[in-house]
Amino acid sequence: MPTAAKTAAEKAEVKTYFETTGFDRWKRIYSDSEDVNKVQRNIRIGHQKTVDNVLVWLQEQGNLQQRSFCDAGCGVGSLTLPLAQLGAGSISASDLSAAMVQEAERRAAETGVKPGQISFLASDLESLRGRYDTVICLDVFIHYPQAPAEEMVRHLASMAERHLIVSFAPYTPLLALLKGIGQLFPGPSKTTRAYTLREDGIVAAAAKAGFKPMRRSLNKAPFYFSRLIAFERG
Repeated sequence: MPTAAKTAAEKAEVKTYFETTGFDRWKRIYSDSEDVNKVQRNIRIGHQKTVDNVLVWLQEQGNLQQRSFCDAGCGVGSLTLPLAQLGAGSISASDLSAAMVQEAERRAAETGVKPGQISFLASDLESLRGRYDTVICLDVFIHYPQAPAEEMVRHLASMAERHLIVSFAPYTPLLALLKGIGQLFPGPSKTTRAYTLREDGIVAAAAKAGFKPMRRSLNKAPFYFSRLIAFERG
């Protein structure tokens, strides 16, 4: 199958998963629900570490009230909602899954987010448009092979005025081995394809768009590995 067609097919599979079987599973993972297994609990812990890192970095940058943000791949609002509560000027939150976006909207209403502070949109990353002070994309590239992920980094960077923050599962021999072992467990309802990415390729893609890495973090818990990089326009 040609690369473009393969990528489109995989994206359709991810969309279907997160609007059916995967929606309930990931809604529980990204919540306080006790109805999660050990693997899901560790993914929750790891993802929260990544979100917490981003929130600390953004606060250190300062001036949140005067900045606009794009949370690309917002899921159920794990980053969007606390960022809004910190007083972010405006946030555009989008996700491939309409079900995830609806859940994020519901949670925003529950937390009393100021009307108009967040605009929600069901959209794939490729279709996003606009200009923002800061564009953030967390734990989304695990669904993209290396070449499409690098292209997406360039696209997201084109929307960012000053800051770009991304996270991804970094390629290492150990993770490659774990991924191979994971593929021994069948069941398309349990997961979608997972990709590890080479960090030098992601950094090079951002550099082509005029961004340089300023901060890095590796967040991990059992069954969760995420390289977080904050770029600034140089």
